[in-house]
This record gives sequence, C-alpha cells and structure tokens, in this order.
Amino acid sequence: MTLTMTRSGRRAARGAPSARWRSRRIQGWLYAAPTAVIVGVLFLAPLVLVVWMSLNRWPLLGDPAFNAPDNYTKIADNPLFADAVVFTLKYTVLTTVLLSAVALGLALLVQDRRPGIGFFRTAFFLPGAVGFAAAGLLFYGMLNNDFGPIDPMLQAVGLTSEPVKWIGSPNMALFSTITLVIWRFAGFNMLILLTGLQAIPTEVYEAARSDGANRRQVFTRITLPLLRPTLALMLILSVTGSLLAFDQFFVFTNGGPDNSTVSMVMVVYRDAFFRFDLGGAAALSVVLLVALVGLNTFMMRRLR
Repeated sequence: MTLTMTRSGRRAARGAPSARWRSRRIQGWLYAAPTAVIVGVLFLAPLVLVVWMSLNRWPLLGDPAFNAPDNYTKIADNPLFADAVVFTLKYTVLTTVLLSAVALGLALLVQDRRPGIGFFRTAFFLPGAVGFAAAGLLFYGMLNNDFGPIDPMLQAVGLTSEPVKWIGSPNMALFSTITLVIWRFAGFNMLILLTGLQAIPTEVYEAARSDGANRRQVFTRITLPLLRPTLALMLILSVTGSLLAFDQFFVFTNGGPDNSTVSMVMVVYRDAFFRFDLGGAAALSVVLLVALVGLNTFMMRRLR
C-alpha cells in the first residue's frame, strides 16, 4: 500500500508542473486576445479588404466586378502618378535630411543637465502636441498674403519689399511645407535622439577625452556610432511618415499650385473620392504599401 501511495504521489508531482504550464499558457492567450482582436479588426481585415478591392472594379455606388489585374496595369496611365512619385521622393529626401539634422542639433543642445534645461526641452517638444491639421491651418494663416502677419513683419524690418508667395510657387510651397513639418516633428525626434544620447555611458566620453580626442572626433567616432540604433529608428519613422504624407498638403497647399505638391496618398484620395474609383485607389494603396515595406526592410538591414 505504501508503494502504491508513493507512485501516485510521483504522478501527482509530475502532473502539477504540466497543469501550471497549461494554466499560464491559457492566461497568456487571454492577455493577448484583446490586442489580437484589435489588430485583426483594425489592420488585418482592412488590409485583406483593400487587396480584394484592388482586384475589382469597385464603384462608389453599385456592385463590384472582378477585373484583375486592370487596376494595376492602369496605374501608369494616371496623369498624376509619375509626378506624384517624383515629388514624394524629393519631399522624403529633403524632409528626412533636414529634420534629422535639426533634431540631432536640438538633442545635442539639451543633452547635458544644466539649470533651466527642462524648460528648453519642453519648449522644443511642445509643437509635437499640436495636431497636424491644426498646424497646417496655423501656418496657412501666418503665411497668407492677404491677412498673414509674416509678410508685414518681413517688410517692416526691410527683408522683403513685397509679399512673398509662400505657397504660390512650387518651390516655395515645398519649402513652406518642409518648414511646417520640421516645426511640428523636430521636438519629437529630438526626444528620441535624446534617449539614445543619455544611454551612452559617460565613461566612454571620459576615456576619449583623456586620450586627447577633440569634440569632432568624439562626435564622429563615439556619439554617432553608438547612436546608430536610435538614428535607425528615427530615420524609419521619418521616411515612413514622409512617404505617407497627406495632412500637410491637403490642409496647407491642397496639392497646389498646379498639382505641384500632390503626394502619393493624395493621388489615392483623389482617385477614391473625386473620380470615385475605389478599386484603382486600392491598387495604388497596395503598391505604396509594398514599396514602403521593401524600403523599410532595406533600411533596417543597412542600418542594423
């Protein structure tokens, strides 16, 4: 009888960890279920729907009809497509370079703890709390030639003799939009870079200075290499946001003048809600998504 009780005790001991493991596994699934439902409903389901729409002639009113791959083959015939691709790439390069430079400069400026540095960190970050549409309206009001305050101020100090067409020419519209984006996102990117800078051990800087390294050598051989993962994150966010730019052009320039600031997402919007070609707009969205995933994958591998 004692032998029987010993064997059953061993079985119970072996079964207890297995039961606990199953219980923890069930708990894990329960914790992940809300997030999985949200991702499935708000991301996976719309993604599948967009792909299916891109394979159909999908009018705003009426029944869809399968026409694959016509929506993809006619993308090149879109009169705005080629110019939008060139403009979006140009805007992405300029915005990423300038925004990264300004954000890195601000992060280096507020890196060290000094009296009042918290005020400047907060001041630089505050524009990030302004909605993009609100920021676009703010800049439109400030730069408007009829009632904006910028032109009278420039004329009062003698910098200009006549109102500047801030959004009246393609180059000035692009310059004004990039200025808006830098004002809006420089503080946010500064915060990302500041986190990376503060993660660099101070002992590394002290060792470099004791070896006679100057500021340029410290920056190029210590700061930038150790900041590379953070720079990669910031660049990916900046490139992704620039390729998907819509709010700033829709609110600030409305694609003008003469469709010179029409981005790729604006082409999708116009196809869907002006030409009522939802299938063609979905095909453009899929192409843009594939290009974006490919570019981000390339950047992650190069910057790893």
